[in-house]
Amino acid sequence: MSLPFHARFRVRRTLTRGATLAVVAGLLASCASPAGTQTVPADATPVDGGVLNVSISAEPGCLDGHGISATQQQFLGRLIYDNVVTLDDDGEIAPYLAESWDISEDGRTYTFHLKKDVTFSDGSPWNATVFQQNLEHMRDPATKSPLAAAYIAPYVDGTVIDDYTFEAHLEYAYTPFLYTLAQSWLGMNSGKAITESPETLCQNPVGSGPYVLEAYQPGQSISYAKREGYGWAPDWLGGTGEAHLDGVEVTVVAEPVIRYQSLVSGQYGLTENLAPQNAAAVQADPAFTYENLPRTGSPYVLGFNLNREPFSDPAVREAFAAAVDTGAVTESLGFGTYTPIDSYLSKESKYYDPSVEGTLTHDPERADQLLDDAGWDSRDAEGFRTKDGERLTVEVPTVEASAPSPLLVQLQGEVRKVGIELEIIQLPQAQLTELRYAGDYDALAGVWHTNTTDVLFIRYHSSEITGERIGQNSSYVNDPELDEILLRARGAADGPDAAEAYSQAQHRLTDLVPGLPLYENPSQFAYSNSVQGVATDTSHPVPVLTYAWLAQ
Repeated sequence: MSLPFHARFRVRRTLTRGATLAVVAGLLASCASPAGTQTVPADATPVDGGVLNVSISAEPGCLDGHGISATQQQFLGRLIYDNVVTLDDDGEIAPYLAESWDISEDGRTYTFHLKKDVTFSDGSPWNATVFQQNLEHMRDPATKSPLAAAYIAPYVDGTVIDDYTFEAHLEYAYTPFLYTLAQSWLGMNSGKAITESPETLCQNPVGSGPYVLEAYQPGQSISYAKREGYGWAPDWLGGTGEAHLDGVEVTVVAEPVIRYQSLVSGQYGLTENLAPQNAAAVQADPAFTYENLPRTGSPYVLGFNLNREPFSDPAVREAFAAAVDTGAVTESLGFGTYTPIDSYLSKESKYYDPSVEGTLTHDPERADQLLDDAGWDSRDAEGFRTKDGERLTVEVPTVEASAPSPLLVQLQGEVRKVGIELEIIQLPQAQLTELRYAGDYDALAGVWHTNTTDVLFIRYHSSEITGERIGQNSSYVNDPELDEILLRARGAADGPDAAEAYSQAQHRLTDLVPGLPLYENPSQFAYSNSVQGVATDTSHPVPVLTYAWLAQ
């Protein structure tokens, strides 16, 4: 059955019985459910008070969404920020800090009519001037935005019509504009803070959201308290007024097994990143709610650097992709919770075209033939392919850890079967970032989740190659045909024209093979059933705690 695009956000995927039994056998016996767990009636009246303890796998190192691209900002940003617009429960653009908007016939002018009587936690007001300040802050080079600046790149300037009317001028028609403004990374900062102390926003962000930052210990914990007087949540959350919780205490718990054990023991009521090896055990426990929700955007991809050897050769790219059994790799890594994919766009994304499926298939015989034809037809003493005395080696940098990336280890074994050496280079995060921005690598594993199919532009248009600003085209794709298609797709109104353009883009990418697609990017989280009123963001499928509450 084919689900409509927006309905897919609400699908809860169920593990196979085999996967459940395999994981439960090893894990369930070691940890019991929280003592005193009770079933809460669906129509129970929310209770005010209490602090919810949450564990997360990492924190972004900066809490100003405009200056980061970290996954955790999806969840953390919803605690302190509001957005100009939102995606409602059906995934449609809906009012938030803007009550309504008008779009010119040419698609280049957006006139926003803003909500009145909204304030930030420092007491300053929300108005048209503040909206303009936020857009400028996103693209200010000093912000060093790796994401928000790219999302509003077509924005040229704006005009404050009056206190609550703002006119945004775009360089060209850009249909994804409203979708991007709904994302957590593009939440609104206090205009007063942007003017007086923008350098403090990473450590002390000031939003208008349901909670306020109380304390931040980088790498350790973040404490939030209920925002007194809050009362402008979007309608789809189904609540009004202030948050029910007194606060949210977020603790960084890097080790997956400890996140799992501390969840089931009751130390934490929610974990935003449940490891797949623990998923079946939690799903089998009636004391918990487990979610495994696919994110839209780009799936996990090992992106090739087309700007240098060996991946400047299309034959090597195709051979590498054909050498890997992505189904086997995905099953091993995800314990039955991951979905393999052979496309550069998530199947959950709007305008995904299933006709691209089956192009990038596991075919080691074809991989061998491609490499032979490309001149890599000799082998050294260790069985690796050589040409002109040079070994066919792919260097993949990754962040330094106690053990190499399980994904890269799996890929290393897969491509060795056809004579390709994959060398895993572990580096400190700062050094890895430098290599990323300098393009000094053969391949990088990564993912890019967003609520718009414009992810294909962000990831593969030549203008997104890092230059004057940080770009996200880490594969260094520079293809005029693809550029034209992606620019046309950006300006197309939702409907048949956009569907056709995005279909062409997907097919062109399978011709270019800028990387190896691996599996859908899941949002896996779990929480005790004593935590009620947890909503799921439809811009990104993460828990929203605006009106969550604790059953007594």
